[in-house]
Amino acid sequence: MGQTLTERKLIIANFLIVTYFLLIYAIHFFQVENTVIGVFKEILTIPFLLAQIVFLIVGILFMVKNKKTHFLTKSSVLLLGICSVLTIGSFF
Repeated sequence: MGQTLTERKLIIANFLIVTYFLLIYAIHFFQVENTVIGVFKEILTIPFLLAQIVFLIVGILFMVKNKKTHFLTKSSVLLLGICSVLTIGSFF
């Protein structure tokens, strides 16, 4: 029952969150207007915003705890950090 977060799961979650926000940006940039896309965007944006902050903190703590991490882990946390700054910065 006490399943821990592995490095592979962390990488997948980070890239999934970054990909979601890149898709949201692409939909906005290309002005895609579709009802189904709008529904999914409304349903998923707040959970992904919360997950973005949580996984950024978890990723940083994971890298501090495990000094020997893969390049992919470091790059996924870095991309998530950049995505977080851009996403949260867009509110202000």
